[in-house]
Order: sequence, then structure tokens, then C-alpha cells
Amino acid sequence: MPEQSYHKQEDLKNTKKLRELIADLPPYVRDFFRGIEPQTSSRTRIAYAYDLRVFFNYLHGNNSEFGKKELKEISLSDLEALQPVDIEEYLDYVKVYSSKNGLENSNGQTAIKRKLASLRSFYKYFYMRESITYNPAELVAMPKLHEKNIIRLDADEVAELLDHVESGQSLTKKQQDFHEKTKVRDLAIMTLLLGTGIRVSECVGLNLSDVDFRNSGISIYRKGGKESIVYFGDEVEEALRDYLAERKKIVPAEGHENAFFLSSQKKRINVRSVENLVKKYTRTVTTSKNITPHKLRSTYGTSLYRETGDIYLVADVLGHSDVNTTRKHYAALEDEKRRSARDKVHLRKD
Repeated sequence: MPEQSYHKQEDLKNTKKLRELIADLPPYVRDFFRGIEPQTSSRTRIAYAYDLRVFFNYLHGNNSEFGKKELKEISLSDLEALQPVDIEEYLDYVKVYSSKNGLENSNGQTAIKRKLASLRSFYKYFYMRESITYNPAELVAMPKLHEKNIIRLDADEVAELLDHVESGQSLTKKQQDFHEKTKVRDLAIMTLLLGTGIRVSECVGLNLSDVDFRNSGISIYRKGGKESIVYFGDEVEEALRDYLAERKKIVPAEGHENAFFLSSQKKRINVRSVENLVKKYTRTVTTSKNITPHKLRSTYGTSLYRETGDIYLVADVLGHSDVNTTRKHYAALEDEKRRSARDKVHLRKD
């Protein structure tokens, strides 16, 4: 039986997880997830499912009318009867609350904003289909988030980081022993992330058949399952070829034959492992910046924008569906370019 693609495996796993999460929720919740499937990724639907579970459990445990019913008995009419203040009270509740297993959960403004966005999508789905005529979630203002500085590596830090990945310099003795076995793979992963700006999920999902050295490109699945080609330069090609030469000597575990990057267990490397190796190596060059794979993506986007000045190109290469998302992340750089324009036009010749 041929190995399923990483993207397909993740979709199947998330589909099963989604079914578990909504099993005890009202039947119309399943209608919602079936309805939004063509426009959303399986990861997005999982996030919505977690948020909706919290919402329904909150209603059941904190509203006397809802508490009289089983979760599955809560109707759309019941939800339509809620007022904006009820939604606001829910958002206040999720700042700090205890789950059924007794664990304390807390959410910052970003997470609260996402929970309201989930509710808005949920209500909007039934409102647009005229299953309800009132949408209280739409009347609740989105939390205003404070703009944060984009954390990224400077050019000298990138060069130093790759040197450390190659040499193992500044690692602990225990880390250095392990480093000897994985340094070629680790350098290939770090160079690929820094040299293309792909997401960590796109990196671990890479198959041997996805790498095209003739055209210097890799085939990846973007958010939402869209297939895309991302091109790489000479430094990335060299690192990938070096690892591929080593990879050919490894006999992968069954079911992982086509995975490009393998773990020490000879299975497809997972997201957590890549996150850990990024943290391990970046701590050798900076302790003041909390660098994650996503920050390496920001580092690449910054470098590309500085070199090209083309925000639309950056958006396309990074796979942003909306250029405004890109512009928000690189606003400071756009301001630098606007400032530089003041010296470009001379009204009188010297």
C-alpha cells in the first residue's frame, strides 16, 4: 500500500479528532463543520471545535436555563436568544477558568479574539442560511490588540547560527554528542527554513518526490491544502544535497519511505522535533529573542523585502492569501522605504 502524503495523514488525523471533539455537542454543530470544510483547513476546524466546546460547556455550567438541558439539547433558538452581553460575559470567563478535569486555563487577548472569531463564524453560518434571524456575536466588538514588534534574527545572527549548526559550537557536551549524528540533517532543515520562509508543517511534510533540483524548487501544501512551488537558492540546494546523500544510506521505518527529513527513529520528523532543534541552536546566538520556526519565517520575509522592496512578492512567496497580512508584519520596513523617498527627488540641480 503506497504511503499517504503527510498532508493527507494530518487531514485524516484531524478529521477523527474533530469527530471526538463534537460528539457530545448538538447535531447542528456537525452541519456547521460540514458547511465550512471547503473553505477551511482541518487545523482551523480543530481550533473552532475546541473553542465551541468551551462555549457550550460555559453555557451549560453558568446559565441556569442551559443547565437544565443536556448539551445536545441546546437548540439554535436557545443560542439566538442570547444577547451581546452574554457573549461578553463568556469572553470575560475564558480569561481564567477551570476545565472539567480541574486544570486551570487562561487566555490572553489574542486567544480571546480568536474565540470570538470562532463564535462569529458559527453564528454567521446559520444566520446566512436563515436558520436564525439574530446574530448577537456580530454585535460584540473585537478586542483591540497592541501591535507587537516582529521578532527576527539579524543578518549577522543568521550567519552565526548556521556556523553553530554546522560546528556544534556553544552546545553542551551532551548536545554535541548527539549533534555529530544529526548535524547534516539539522543544517539542511535550518538552511531550508531560513532560505525559503516555509512553515514548519510544510518542512516536515516534505517528501523525496517533492524536491526538484533541476528547477530548484520544492512542492509544498500551503494552508487550506493548496499545492504550491517554492524556489530555493544555491545555499539551500547544497545543504539539501548533502543531507540527501546521507539520507540515501538510511533505511526508513515502514510507512516513512518517502519522507525527506527523518528522525533518529528513522520516521518522518515531526513539528515538535523541529521546534526543539530551532530552540536549541538559536539559543547559542541569542538569549534575548525567543526564536521559533515562525520567527525564522519572519527573518526570511524581512530579508526578501529589504532586497526587493516588493510587498506583493513577499506575500506570494510566504503564501499569504491577503497582502494586508504581509503589510502588517513588515509595516516598519515600509516606513523605512517611505522615509528614504524624501532624498530621491531633487527640485533643483546642484
